[in-house]
Amino acid sequence: MRVLLIHSHPVEESYGAALYRQVRESLTKGGHDVDDCNLYAEGFDPVMSRHDRITYHDYPNNLSLVKPYVDRLQAAEGLVIVTPVWNFGWPAMLKGYFDRVWLPGITFELKDGRLTRKLHIDKVAVVTTYGATRWRAFLAGDPPRKLSKRVLRVQTNPARPVKFLAHYDMNNCTPQTRAAFLDRVKREMERF
Repeated sequence: MRVLLIHSHPVEESYGAALYRQVRESLTKGGHDVDDCNLYAEGFDPVMSRHDRITYHDYPNNLSLVKPYVDRLQAAEGLVIVTPVWNFGWPAMLKGYFDRVWLPGITFELKDGRLTRKLHIDKVAVVTTYGATRWRAFLAGDPPRKLSKRVLRVQTNPARPVKFLAHYDMNNCTPQTRAAFLDRVKREMERF
C-alpha cells in the first residue's frame, strides 16, 4: 500500500521525531511504499494567503500553490499522521496543511449541496502525544481525537475506523512510558 506519512514537529531530537522515525521504519518493514512528508523539514508554508482563500473553491486554480502536496495526497492509499497535540489542538503547521491541501475538487466535491468524497485512502492512523492527562483531554472535549476519529474517517473511508495512538501526560512521562508507547507504535504500524 502507498502510505502518505505526514510528520509535524519542529525539533529533530524530540520524542515526536523518534515516533516518526519508528512509524516510517515499521511501515517500511510491513511492506508499504512510504511517501515521507516531513512538513517542517520540507519548509511547507501553512499560511493560507489571500490568493489561497479567494481561489479556495475554484478548482483547479485552487491547487496552483500546493500541487506537489496535492499529487502526493491523491496518490495515497493509506495515511499516517505523527504529530504532537499542543493546547488541545494540532500544531499550526499541520492545521495549515489541511487548510491549504485538502481542497474542494481534491478531497471532496460539493454539487447541489451534496458532498462527495474524492480521496482513495483506505486506512488512516494518527500517532500523537499530549502534555495533558487523558482525563484533562476528555474534559476539554479532546478535539484532536474527534478530528482524527470522526472528520478524517468521514473524509477518507467511513467504513473503516481510524487507528488513534496517543501517549497522554507527557508532562509527567518516564523513560519507561515513552519506551512502552514507542513499542506499541512499532507493533501497530508493522500491522497497518
